[in-house]
Amino acid sequence: MAGAPLQVAIVALPPMSMSGIGPIIDTLTLANEIDGHRLYEWRICSWDGRAVPLSGGAQLPADCAFNDAVRCDWLIVVSERYQQFADYRLFLASLARVAPRTPLVTGIHHGVWWLAMAGQLAQYRVAVNWETYQQFTEQFERAIVSQQIFEIDRDRATCSGGQASIDFMLAMIARDHGPDLAERIADSLGIGTLRAGTERQRIPFVTAPGERHPRLNDALQLMEANIEDPLATDEIANLVGISRRQLERLFRQYLGAMPSKYYLNLRLTKARTQLQRTSKSVVQISLACGFSSAAHFSNAYRDRFGVTPREERRNWIEKQRGGAIDEPRGGALIEPPEPA
Repeated sequence: MAGAPLQVAIVALPPMSMSGIGPIIDTLTLANEIDGHRLYEWRICSWDGRAVPLSGGAQLPADCAFNDAVRCDWLIVVSERYQQFADYRLFLASLARVAPRTPLVTGIHHGVWWLAMAGQLAQYRVAVNWETYQQFTEQFERAIVSQQIFEIDRDRATCSGGQASIDFMLAMIARDHGPDLAERIADSLGIGTLRAGTERQRIPFVTAPGERHPRLNDALQLMEANIEDPLATDEIANLVGISRRQLERLFRQYLGAMPSKYYLNLRLTKARTQLQRTSKSVVQISLACGFSSAAHFSNAYRDRFGVTPREERRNWIEKQRGGAIDEPRGGALIEPPEPA
């Protein structure tokens, strides 16, 4: 005999589309229908109880305001972009009060940002959509950010959004009611293979006619998204679907450098920006940019820029104060592009 249904509060924040919230509602609905019992009961909440505007001009009716749904078993915050609204500070304060006493709190797509802004993801493993991975990592230093499609860590769960939302919801249903039910739901949705949360996000590439080779763009995107935990050249080649020799040929042809050299210079350029623009320690920056030790980082930095990281920071501070300094010399074949 089935127990009491799990009470789920789905907090939909603008901007929103049905493709963003649909996977949540569809999987919960099918769980109830296929199992034959009411396993989940849910309410769609907005901050103020009003309908949530959807892309295309439609509206998503809300069952209640957020403050009317504070008692639940599972709180899901979903949004397609972190966009502040008139009372967003009040919402963050309410979220910070509600989350600690809720058994499971989830952020999907940019709902992850709302949880982080409310201070609810410090010291948790967090899955962030690849488009905002670097920005999120720099802004929320206490979160343990990953490139996986979703993360379930104690009483917090995060999902990168898109197709991964279905994988995440099915993983949660499997955890609550067994893998057989999750597989039957997947069959009903026409999904052949369920992806585990450990699967890394695939990063799409966009290239205009006449620009660089699309596989090269794909490799560059992977490098940009994996600064803290660098990928091996063989792994990058495998992820973009070409051999290592083909990848090296593309880098030599278009960029005049081997992939490993370009990747190292990219990480060092990111480190240089952080040395100049943040108050992070040299050790913190070395780890954030994928170096196993501060000594390794210091040697590589000096080889690239002609000064040590500590000298770089001191020179930058003096420059900001109006002191004259020598421009560091460059030792690389190419200068990696600054992030957009």
